[in-house]
Amino acid sequence: MQNAYTHMAECATESARVARGIGATLPLTSTTACHGWDLRELINHWVLYSAYGLEHRALRTPIPDELTARDFTADPDWPERYAAQLERAVAAWSDPAAREGTVDTGHGSTPAREMAAMLLMETVLHGWDVARATGQEFRLSGPAAACLLETVEGTAALYRQYEGFAAEVTPPAAASDFERALALSGRDPRRAAVV
Repeated sequence: MQNAYTHMAECATESARVARGIGATLPLTSTTACHGWDLRELINHWVLYSAYGLEHRALRTPIPDELTARDFTADPDWPERYAAQLERAVAAWSDPAAREGTVDTGHGSTPAREMAAMLLMETVLHGWDVARATGQEFRLSGPAAACLLETVEGTAALYRQYEGFAAEVTPPAAASDFERALALSGRDPRRAAVV
């Protein structure tokens, strides 16, 4: 498995850009293509796990209940708070000790390297969901997309078993690694962004 940590800063920067690109007048009750969640629910899930969850997993601390119940979108400056939290999360993973050993998930232990890859996957896939729901693109470099695809290939069956992924979509001809990862995770890479 590739080292997901090397792509965390890129994905965090792109997630922050997408968050900042969401218009203040966009109705947060609008529907998304993700698990039947409206936009507010999708953003709150994305913020919680891609920023706070990312940091807490690196620090080996549980996510506080207060965070799991918070409506991050209720703060008018939530995109800036999210961007700052993403920076803290990436910094936490910059400690080599964070990338060694295992992470207790509450249901067992996962090697830190695998946990980093799964959190990167969470950040990118839901970042793409949010981008599509808000008329934006989520951009990913070739190396980061290759890392994402490897992770999705290794976890798709398990995620699908627990309804974390929808049924696989046929990717377009000559699909990029990013498009193949999206399709394997049950997302249609040809789906147009909502405008």
